[in-house]
Amino acid sequence: MPEQPHPGLGSAAEDTDTQGPPLVKDFRQIVLWPVQLMPRQEGAQIQKHWELLERAGIDSVWKEVADEFTADATQFSERHYREFVTFLPYVQRFLYGEGDVGGYGHSPIRVFRRTDVAQARITFPGDPEPMLFGVAHVDLYFFYDIDVAILAIEIFAKDITLSRALDTMYRFGRAYPTHWEPSGRGGHCAERVEWISREGRVLAVSDYERRERYLSFVCQHRVPCVAYHWEYLLWPLVLYHSDQPGAVHYREIEYQRMPLMSYLALDDVTRLTRGDWVRLGMVTRPGDSETLPYSGRFLQDFEYRYCYDRYWDQTLPHDWMNTRFICNGHAFTVVGSAGEPFFTDAESGILGQFRHQFFLLGLIAHFHKASLLMLSDRLVVAISRLDIRQPETIRVFKRSIRQTMEIFLRFTHRYWFHTVSDQAQAQDLFTLWSHHLKTDALYEEARAEIQDMTHYLDSDQVRRQAETVVRLTVVTVLGLVVNIATGYFGMNLIAAADNPLPTKIAYFVLALIPSLAFILYIVAKSKGLSDFLDAMSDERLRSRDKLGVLLSVWKRKRV
Repeated sequence: MPEQPHPGLGSAAEDTDTQGPPLVKDFRQIVLWPVQLMPRQEGAQIQKHWELLERAGIDSVWKEVADEFTADATQFSERHYREFVTFLPYVQRFLYGEGDVGGYGHSPIRVFRRTDVAQARITFPGDPEPMLFGVAHVDLYFFYDIDVAILAIEIFAKDITLSRALDTMYRFGRAYPTHWEPSGRGGHCAERVEWISREGRVLAVSDYERRERYLSFVCQHRVPCVAYHWEYLLWPLVLYHSDQPGAVHYREIEYQRMPLMSYLALDDVTRLTRGDWVRLGMVTRPGDSETLPYSGRFLQDFEYRYCYDRYWDQTLPHDWMNTRFICNGHAFTVVGSAGEPFFTDAESGILGQFRHQFFLLGLIAHFHKASLLMLSDRLVVAISRLDIRQPETIRVFKRSIRQTMEIFLRFTHRYWFHTVSDQAQAQDLFTLWSHHLKTDALYEEARAEIQDMTHYLDSDQVRRQAETVVRLTVVTVLGLVVNIATGYFGMNLIAAADNPLPTKIAYFVLALIPSLAFILYIVAKSKGLSDFLDAMSDERLRSRDKLGVLLSVWKRKRV
């Protein structure tokens, strides 16, 4: 029996050499960049970083996105409805909130958008002619009670080659270079990225080639620097350790390669080879379609691990079996036919789902990961500042751990969920996404770390309470001896009942000072004296040993 062709090759794979790679009729890419927000006010539980953008008012480039779910039914489209009913009720409350009358209240997500960036002009290595991409939106997401923000930028283009689409996916979302080529350009990065305004004015330009800037920043601060055009996009949020003025500082929380989502509508999806599928799914640089970017052994289970083929089967003659979803955690890719109206429909088709339902699935998944990484980082910072020789650092450490534990509990009950939808496709994709991001393992790791810290604080508090009880017991026992002696033998020792009030006060002060000094001295020696009381109650010890324990109370301890 002849060997069946691989599903990724398609029925027209044998014509690839003559026809060449397919054309991407519609290309869209969404970059999601999670960053950790640094506290504006030390000790405050909820920071509300978005208030900085609200206070900027009319002068700010960021404007809060108005709620699309208005009371006016004429402004509420079917696309909004389809998006809403995709999710389960508790996810709906997280994403959209509830009505103003009772219930859950407003959504804990605050979204701000800037509209000054209209295009992205990208120059690719080896190509002196730059390419212009449209910018659909630039949004900044804040989350109540979680010190995480996510920048989302969507770019798009029409009628581009598959090679150019792959190059854009591979090079666009780079926060900084990993190295520099002999030519001086940043490794794995675009040659040049420019933000263009609606009037055609250049707003910001990348500086990947400025090698000394990145080297000196890492050498000085031990944290990576961010390319200038990304810094510009986030302003007035500024990079931690940066010398730029800004009320809110952020630090990178993941790798320099930003998570991304891609949508490709091809003129002939059947002309994709397995090498093309792997490059699209793993987001590698362009290459020969007839070769694989990695070894065959490494990719032997590629389709099983990364491809969601619910609607992909080239052996069946159905038009709707031409859509493939690929997800490796870092990247989510949707590929289909530009000739299929449902795939290209921006309202109710796959394109509309990609920009709305699937985008929200990715936002939730990456928000989960970023939040857990942020909580873990807070624990590391808290314990790194702890110095047991300084009581003030101990108090700060305890307060920080308790605050982190409270934030984690609120995160668990408000934001953490495994099931987001009863619709099979949405739930399957979210499960696949979360699995590759390893959010379950991160959650268990963060919970174990917080529980370890909490158990340490609880055991330390119990130990301190036990030591306090021991000291109070020693003071009580010795005070009882003194009290009995003075009470029995000191009756009417000083007949001062009829003396003037100043004389009584003088007697009181004379008695108070030595009594207070005696008690403080006993407290200072309470640990040694408690050992002596334990020795006195031990019938196995000889009198000489018990006397030695008593004398050790006044021996100087060697450090």
